[in-house]
Amino acid sequence: MTGTNGTITVHGTVAPGFEGVREEFAAVLADDHTEPGSQLAVYRHGRLAVDLWAGEGVAGDSLPAVYSSTKGAAHLVVALLIQDGVIDPDRTVASYWPEFAAEGKDGLTVRELLAHRAGLIWADGGFTVDELADDRVIARRLAGARPRWTPGAEYGYHALVIGALTGEVVRRVTGRSIQEIFEERVRAPYGLDLHLGLPEELEPRYVDIRPGVPAPGQAVEAEPLDPASPRALAFGFAQDPPLDMVAFVNTRVVRALGPTSVGGVGSARGLAGMYAAAISEVDGRPPLLRPDTLAEVGRVHWKGTDLVTGAIDNFAQGFEAVGTLYPALGDGAFGHAGAAGSQAYADPAHGVAYGYTRRRFALPGGAAPENERLSAAVSRAVAEM
Repeated sequence: MTGTNGTITVHGTVAPGFEGVREEFAAVLADDHTEPGSQLAVYRHGRLAVDLWAGEGVAGDSLPAVYSSTKGAAHLVVALLIQDGVIDPDRTVASYWPEFAAEGKDGLTVRELLAHRAGLIWADGGFTVDELADDRVIARRLAGARPRWTPGAEYGYHALVIGALTGEVVRRVTGRSIQEIFEERVRAPYGLDLHLGLPEELEPRYVDIRPGVPAPGQAVEAEPLDPASPRALAFGFAQDPPLDMVAFVNTRVVRALGPTSVGGVGSARGLAGMYAAAISEVDGRPPLLRPDTLAEVGRVHWKGTDLVTGAIDNFAQGFEAVGTLYPALGDGAFGHAGAAGSQAYADPAHGVAYGYTRRRFALPGGAAPENERLSAAVSRAVAEM
């Protein structure tokens, strides 16, 4: 299916009953004040029902950076290891990783770590791009660090480091990285276009992320951030020079190593396909997660004011509880958004898996606002079936 809305051409296909999703996708593109470029994929009961894309240089198999949607891939691996009985979420992190006990962190559990309650949002002295690209370096730097708040007592988004911290637990238990286990158990078996470490031969399919453009009258930052604030620290804005989030993901070393907090590269098909595999039978393979595991990963483990972002937030077991963002989703929906505007989630109650990517950075960050419209269109389509 190819259609045009003004000067914007929408490519791809939708299954019967999902025509309204295509119409909403086209309307979103028409409303974009920048030059639009995005992908949308939706699975229903393990089958691809929506596969759409549009924009300059964007194809259905293009591979943009997905920023924090990477955390969903990383913590799917952790969920599998918990399901296998390899990791006990109620054991302390230090019981697996003894060096972590320094500076009063000895009592923090894996469950609390997954809920961003460690207080290790940044390291003194900051990180270079090469250091932030390497999860082992981040983990080594933070193991002996003093937390910014009492571990377990508060919640604050560990934007650029959480995957390295949970990844070191995985490494200590299994002897392998999250990237290696994701490749073996998730990406390769399903042929997913979602990579925690983009192979050199796939570089031609990478589409660079472009800087955001404020909408007319939009104030991205009303005033400069206090460099000592948790937000400035957690996002690398406090160091000199401040971290450029667009340049960071467009750097080859970041794509090559695939840091598990923000370094994933993939298409909307890849994002949605991963969540479809988690909750549904796909190509004759049973769901990756059992019902009891799904109930646990989708359960809200922490709700409150985020000390980093200042927002009221809800975290499940390493995932965002996305049903709080999109009320039409069923109980237990889980996933993770990314800074440029990507969004990906599973809605087990309705058998839906959703993936969305943007090429142009959506300001001020996080899930792009159009995801609310697109997700609602998917929910309407499913409700009418």
